[in-house]
Amino acid sequence: MTRSRKRTNPRDASKPRAGELAIRVRPVGPTPQELERIAGRLLELPNVKAYFGRARHRLLTIEALSSDDSVKSRRAPAPTQRFRATIYDDTRQRTVFADGLLARPSKVTLTESSVQPPVTAAEFAEAVRHIARDNDLGTSLRDAPLATYAPMPPLVPMTLPDGRSQRVISVGLLPAGTGTHEIVGVEAASGTLHRFPDRAPRGARADAGGLCGAPVDANQPTTDRGTAGQAWITVTQAGKTLWKFLVVRPAASSGTNGSGVELRYVDYRGKRLLYRAHVPILNVKYDGDACGPYRDWQWQEGEIRADGFDVAPGFRLCASPAQTIFDTGSDTGNFLGTAIYVQGQEVVLVSELQAGWYRYISQWRLHVDGTIRPRFAFGAVSSSCVCNVHHHHAYWRFDFDLRTPGNNVVREFNATPLVGRSRWHDLRFEVARPRDPARHRKWRVENTKTGEAYDIIPGDDDGVETASSDSPFGRGDLWILRYHGDEIDDGVHAIGPPYEANISQWVDGEPVYDDDVVVWYGAHFTHDLAHDPPTTHGHIVGPDLKLVRW
Repeated sequence: MTRSRKRTNPRDASKPRAGELAIRVRPVGPTPQELERIAGRLLELPNVKAYFGRARHRLLTIEALSSDDSVKSRRAPAPTQRFRATIYDDTRQRTVFADGLLARPSKVTLTESSVQPPVTAAEFAEAVRHIARDNDLGTSLRDAPLATYAPMPPLVPMTLPDGRSQRVISVGLLPAGTGTHEIVGVEAASGTLHRFPDRAPRGARADAGGLCGAPVDANQPTTDRGTAGQAWITVTQAGKTLWKFLVVRPAASSGTNGSGVELRYVDYRGKRLLYRAHVPILNVKYDGDACGPYRDWQWQEGEIRADGFDVAPGFRLCASPAQTIFDTGSDTGNFLGTAIYVQGQEVVLVSELQAGWYRYISQWRLHVDGTIRPRFAFGAVSSSCVCNVHHHHAYWRFDFDLRTPGNNVVREFNATPLVGRSRWHDLRFEVARPRDPARHRKWRVENTKTGEAYDIIPGDDDGVETASSDSPFGRGDLWILRYHGDEIDDGVHAIGPPYEANISQWVDGEPVYDDDVVVWYGAHFTHDLAHDPPTTHGHIVGPDLKLVRW
């Protein structure tokens, strides 16, 4: 588990001048150190030792679990009381989950699964050490003409006849100058190396020449899944509270594959706006299936340049804007987590995410006038795959609770009326709707009793799924659903299959008028790195959520 470098300063930012924004940060939930203490004793518990016997096994990660969301409350629930540790049994090739209470960590319940957990930083480092001991590749690696990097897919798919999967970790080997680019597989249990006829496993590429993306993976520290970090953020101006919300760092975010920087219980000027807002689904499709397709993950943080002081585990308050690979083109930094800073009249929260050779930017911008600008950016470090045209798809999940969990409705605007003479019409049942720039289509979420309302205005670069050359892979642009606590994401583990977002499975005719509504918003971007301008390090998408009445 990785810790960020600490700054010794007061928790609050320096006192703002008149009219400036002030940010207060209060950490909540268990700290990484508390979880590490539980992890240090877990494998010695009597029932754990009896369960594994003499089998070779190791603890991969430990995380605090999200609170139960089956029933909503106006008040935010108490911090989670539960944890989950993920243990891998190398002898039997199985995953075992150990679930327990933070207050009683000596008593855990064990369950078995065939799902392969994410590769940890320690596992990847061990795989590199195995390569260094190889008679052939080890010489090149020790003499430093080869650089290692984490490729896609992170695990080489090798399914055993009984349904188990052999845990084989992918390691990219990139020559510093001329030489052969290769991706190899390393068995986690034995260290056995697998090399492939085309120098890469199925779904990847390691071409002899031609690389695209930012300079090679810097191999700086990243976070493991479940690294703790949550905090309450309060934003004030002239002594008045504008924003209050809970923010969760990507490493601790919810969902099968994480969901980037996650906002919860978002209040604007003392009224509830959003119960939760995050990006639980992210995928990519290549033209001609040159690589992939992939279902990516949104929990692994990469280092960014953030100068300031740490205010909570995984959060740093900065006096100037943080710099990501999107800003600098450099895969280096000095901080792992979410940076918070003020830029003009906006409070900005930003993290850099890593998934193999991909680099993603998860960002939220909250303005004093109530506007929220969620943003997601796409970039990559050097690899062969990203030289090929590919299509990124990011799916936000906005759980709107304008004033109340219920009494909400979504209305659609079209410059040319679709229903009657009005440009606005109500969406009364669950439905999927396409973007339509020609009609200036947008959507409004409104409280039917009080009239408070927010518009969802598509971004100019968010694309239309049916117009993308990889359609129907993107599956759609916008979905209006009735709230269900177990519909956080579609349950697909990275890296797939399946790869497509299966949000439409929940469009099953339920009424959404005067009810608790959830809006899924998909943004689609075609990425052609080979033709990017020299100073371009990525591309950004996202809608605006603009206040109408409050």
